[in-house]
Amino acid sequence: MNRAQLTELIKRKRSFLCVGLDTAIDKIPGYLKELEDPLFEFNKAIIDSTKDYAIAYKANLAFYEMMGSKGWISLGKTIDYIKRVSGLFTIADAKRGDIGNSASHYAKAFFDNLGFDGVTVNPYMGYDAVAPFLEYKDKFTIILALTSNEGSSDFQMQMCGRKYLYEEVITRSAGWGSPATIMYVLGATKPDVLAKARKLVPDHFFLVPGIGAQGGDLKSVCEKGMNDKCGLIVNASRSIIYASTGQDFAQQARKAAFELQQQMEAVLNNRKL
Repeated sequence: MNRAQLTELIKRKRSFLCVGLDTAIDKIPGYLKELEDPLFEFNKAIIDSTKDYAIAYKANLAFYEMMGSKGWISLGKTIDYIKRVSGLFTIADAKRGDIGNSASHYAKAFFDNLGFDGVTVNPYMGYDAVAPFLEYKDKFTIILALTSNEGSSDFQMQMCGRKYLYEEVITRSAGWGSPATIMYVLGATKPDVLAKARKLVPDHFFLVPGIGAQGGDLKSVCEKGMNDKCGLIVNASRSIIYASTGQDFAQQARKAAFELQQQMEAVLNNRKL
């Protein structure tokens, strides 16, 4: 899915919601664990219940990798299912950050093999760690800029000359590609940073985690980070997929996704987007 198609999807669905599939085996309803592939069955139910209100799904790789080969099978089935029943944007939250052949093989794994539309990449090792992903012109390389966790201040908020390090990351990496190939991860818990980042890269999409369970505020995110084409993909994970831990988990997830979509639609309408 390219940038124009993603923008059109946001307009058509009146939403910029990404549902995070942070599917922990110890948190899904017990009856699903009796099935052959519990992670996939949980994801399938979440996708079926939320696809009317979302424009993207983000799979956090840690929750699948910890399951070994079974987890990779579940992940592949999940992405195939998303493509088959919804055609929505898919993100591998992999945070890969290696160089050379390693980076090339990571890019092939997520883009060629699994078929994701975007993948999160750690730029700490510089251009070499990002370049292999940027070779895919119809895909998005999603660069970590400023994250939601408390430890982000250890490095990301340190001064680098006259800029914060996250600002240097954005400014320098923007020249490696274009708004059609690069997005940035910017945490919802730091809305003032979103405003600064938007001035640096007015046309790029921001993937914004941290809404809901992590305490991010949707209104502030939109005020600070939205551009004239929306330019936001706002992720909510636990607040949606674990809205209930009972047998009604899918229905409650649908309700939570609908509530967020309604707030997003109001923002889009107010901005005449």
